Amino acid sequence: MPSWLSKWLRPNRTLLDPIQAHMTFGQTSVARTVRRTGLFLKKQLWVWPIFAVILLSIAGYVVSTSINSTIKNSLQSELSTLLNVERAMLEKWFKVQELRTLTLANDQQVRKTVIQMLAMDKNSLRSASKSDPSMNSGPSVAELGEQLREELEASMSSLDFVGFIVADKQQRIIAAQTNELVGQTFPQFEPFLSKTLEGEPTVSTPFPSVVMLKDRTGRLRSETPTMFVCAPIRDDNLQIVAALAMRIRPEKEFTEILQLGRLGQTGETYAVNSQGMMVSNSRFDEQLILLGVLPDHAGSASILNVQVRDPGGDLSDGFRPKVRRAELPLTEICVKALSGTSGVSVEGYRNYRGAIAVGAWTWLPKYQFGLITEIHSSEAFRPLAILNWSFYCLYALLVISAIAIFGFTVMVTRLQREAQIAAIEAKQLGQYRLETRLGAGAMGVVYKGHHAMLRRPTAIKMLQADNLNEAAIGRFEREVQITSKLNHPNSIAIYDFGRTPEGVFYYAMEFLDGIDLQSLVGNYGPQSEGRVIHILKQVCGSLYEAHSMGLVHRDIKPANIMLNRRGGESDVVKVLDFGLVKALDERDSSQNAGVSGTPLYMSPESIQTPDAVDGRSDLYALGAVGYFLLTGQTVFQARTLSELCQQHITAVPELPSQRLGRPVSPGLEDALMACLEKNRAKRPQTARALSKMLESIEITDHWTSDEAEAWWGRHERKVSKALPSADIPTSTPTTSSSGFDQTIGER
Repeated sequence: MPSWLSKWLRPNRTLLDPIQAHMTFGQTSVARTVRRTGLFLKKQLWVWPIFAVILLSIAGYVVSTSINSTIKNSLQSELSTLLNVERAMLEKWFKVQELRTLTLANDQQVRKTVIQMLAMDKNSLRSASKSDPSMNSGPSVAELGEQLREELEASMSSLDFVGFIVADKQQRIIAAQTNELVGQTFPQFEPFLSKTLEGEPTVSTPFPSVVMLKDRTGRLRSETPTMFVCAPIRDDNLQIVAALAMRIRPEKEFTEILQLGRLGQTGETYAVNSQGMMVSNSRFDEQLILLGVLPDHAGSASILNVQVRDPGGDLSDGFRPKVRRAELPLTEICVKALSGTSGVSVEGYRNYRGAIAVGAWTWLPKYQFGLITEIHSSEAFRPLAILNWSFYCLYALLVISAIAIFGFTVMVTRLQREAQIAAIEAKQLGQYRLETRLGAGAMGVVYKGHHAMLRRPTAIKMLQADNLNEAAIGRFEREVQITSKLNHPNSIAIYDFGRTPEGVFYYAMEFLDGIDLQSLVGNYGPQSEGRVIHILKQVCGSLYEAHSMGLVHRDIKPANIMLNRRGGESDVVKVLDFGLVKALDERDSSQNAGVSGTPLYMSPESIQTPDAVDGRSDLYALGAVGYFLLTGQTVFQARTLSELCQQHITAVPELPSQRLGRPVSPGLEDALMACLEKNRAKRPQTARALSKMLESIEITDHWTSDEAEAWWGRHERKVSKALPSADIPTSTPTTSSSGFDQTIGER
């Protein structure tokens, strides 16, 4: 039966109502409702498969949407990162080339030679261009040009330059590696020469050569792709008088850098100029030749031969446009790049080969070209397609399995529940007779009872029928096994553990009729220094035994420490709830991984490195408990859980005396603040060491056995009834309305 239904139908009687205590389970309204619900489900079994299919459909939609969004975000990030890396590499390479050329332009001998050439008469310059010297004295322009070639030759070979030009302020070539350029001006040189003559070194976009040059195959031909790195030449007055441009082969480092930007089998990075023309080689040149986009001859390449146009269909699937390529529109991503913006598109568009692609683009305004990184959409989203296919198969299997398992589970659960209900109605669990239900928590329900033969009052905790799964049973067994190892008089004692033939898991422990520290402070306010010391010393005894056995409690808090009358003594402490105990030799176990504890009392290391906690973490929590007992307030208050955790890690606690506004025994204050040290090396290293610190404190209001007896004599009727485990809820007001006093971890 759903928990919300049982709460709604719970009788409005107190837990200790004598009438209810004598009613059998079968006589309650809850039992009658269970029977009616069972009859309905027996007749309407078709509801469950439909309910399962609806839930799986919702889960499938949510998961599919989430995965799709995650993959898109990841793809956007990957494309953007790759493009940014490519851009950074290119800009770095451009900067290096500019610095190299600038170094050559500032060379003293080069400057001297260029200035001499500029000083020649224009007629002499024309004569020099015709290799007809006419100077009466000194070297001719042609001789100076030859001298300049010799001066630059060594540097050109070492810096991988393959030619040069020197242009005056009118952009006329006065010297060049190729004499046929001398004395002329070329519109193709204007974009980079004009920028350089204004004082800014630059690198040109690849463009067709104006003279015959060797291509990448070594064949001499016109319109060979070329590019220049240009730097200004200054005279002795630092005035720009000319520009030095060094020629480089774009198919070498420029294209090689871009071809590093590949994703998978279909991804590539390429550059386009302001007309949408590729100014780098595509990785698919061979395919472009087969598709007819490139001419089929030796050395055919996409650089300066392919405009990035949308053919309207996938060319690799046999599609052929009905118009000439020059009439096709530029691709969507190329248009975006030419607009001077940067961005990423994962919605899909057609690339220059007609395939649906996703990509990123950017524009380099200084160099006047764009960069595009793209990959076929089918490859980019292949993981999503595989996940969707896997999910649909799994979905079908789950639907079939859910229907089959449901039928089997209904039968088994019905029989098991009937047996468990019968056992509870009989008020008998093995050798134990159940009397009064004390409470219920997330894990189980607790009854007061007694052993059939010993007649000793006992608290019996059993698993809720709804919690009978492997994880719950494992935690239940682990809690009792660990607690049963502890023999200290201040640790709760375990008497028995078992499982009835009906499948009810239970364990029996000593019955406590005291009050937990949370309720103590909530009902009676801050406690005296003597009583605080008296309580903390007893907790130290329990913790010392646990720590000596290699166990860390991990959930020391006021609600897990009870004051009782035991053996004729008053104010006897019992430490409860060892369900979160961690063995120091355990590492990364499924039961103990992650953060565990109560946020108001967690040590810094239990938040930052929960797998590395030791006994000193319990001492931090115990210091926080002592602080709470003494002041009536927790060490830190916060509005959010993250803020509270950050305070535990970094904030310095306010002294108890400052919080109370009155003096506090220095010894007690020092002991509490020592426990609350952020660095566990500065805390007391053992519970026994802390106990000795507490024993040595000199105070005037010692808590004596007579005072304890008197207090219990006054308040015994008001204290809460037995709470043998923190799994059992109390009605006592807590100190935090935000729920920070609730345990997190293995609950």
